[in-house]
Amino acid sequence: MTSAPRTPADRRRFLKGAATALAVPVAATLVGGVLVEPAYANTAALPGSTRAGATELPDFAPIPASALGPALNANGYHVGRIAGNLYWVTDGANQAMFLSTRQGVVMVDAPPTIGHNLLRAIDDVTRVNGRPSEVTHQVYSHSHADHIGASVLFGPDVVRIAHAETARLLERAADPNRPLPNVTFEDKYRLRVGGETLHLDYHGPNHSPDNIFIYAPDYAALMLVDVLFPGWVPFRGLAVSQEIPNWIKAQRIAMSYPWQTLVGGHVGRLGVRADGRTQIQYINDLEASARAALTSVDPTAIVAKYGPQGNAWAIFKTYLDAVAETAAAPVVAKYTGVLAAADVFTFDNAWAMMESLRLDTGFLGPNGIRP
Repeated sequence: MTSAPRTPADRRRFLKGAATALAVPVAATLVGGVLVEPAYANTAALPGSTRAGATELPDFAPIPASALGPALNANGYHVGRIAGNLYWVTDGANQAMFLSTRQGVVMVDAPPTIGHNLLRAIDDVTRVNGRPSEVTHQVYSHSHADHIGASVLFGPDVVRIAHAETARLLERAADPNRPLPNVTFEDKYRLRVGGETLHLDYHGPNHSPDNIFIYAPDYAALMLVDVLFPGWVPFRGLAVSQEIPNWIKAQRIAMSYPWQTLVGGHVGRLGVRADGRTQIQYINDLEASARAALTSVDPTAIVAKYGPQGNAWAIFKTYLDAVAETAAAPVVAKYTGVLAAADVFTFDNAWAMMESLRLDTGFLGPNGIRP
């Protein structure tokens, strides 16, 4: 068993190595004083790209090249232009976005794994465009520390904007790395700074109670974190979402925005509309398969095995795992080679879907009203 990194230098090497494994050798460059980005950002696939690393992991299916993002620089990050004055930053695992305005920078989120590289990325951009590098405003997508846990780096004078529920959750957390917002809203907020605009919209709880939609209308770009995962299956347990029916609904709400580029908050590349359609189909297939498995898996033998022991938890674990395995199998087969890590997290996603069907929708299978 490998021990966790013990020193800051060890941690930097660990994060850089993990992120590099999620990148392909395509990098932005400065040519003639202009930041040039790879062309993948507005295409559904990565023609001619290759998967990083020469060897394949023996335990999991190969990652499709179309799922991978640009190569990281020597400091372990990539900064690229989305459009106009809107930029994104990734370390291959997490993502942030920022607007370079005439008055300063509007930062959206601050993942701690990117950390001080956020400041370096801003300097990379503003050194070229001549605009101020100071972060004057910050938007929180939601309260989770993996997305805003480096917010403290921007200092105490930043105007921080978040949903009202984010403020409540952060007050409870009392995390000094996630300063409380000083501007909150309930439904909508229009942020205008230095000639640039962001629309902040709340459509109810989804991944978390406070997760918002951040839309840049001038650049047809949407940042929606932990809902759509371009090129990949959702993270474990349907992104560990707290409101799964609303999380599923949020995917369709996202597609109602006229965006062309998506910042999903995780993994190494931007998204295009085809990515949203593919994930919605994955979720539809997963739900249909979970419904079928809840109907077809017979718990009789499981009850007979563990019932005499009075071990109710063993009965439920064995039965629910069997349902999840049955539900996951055809979905893994369909999406391996289409979405990255279909074989890694589809069982966990099927388990979460099954439990949501049972508990949220009342589709109980053999555990319905007793005859």
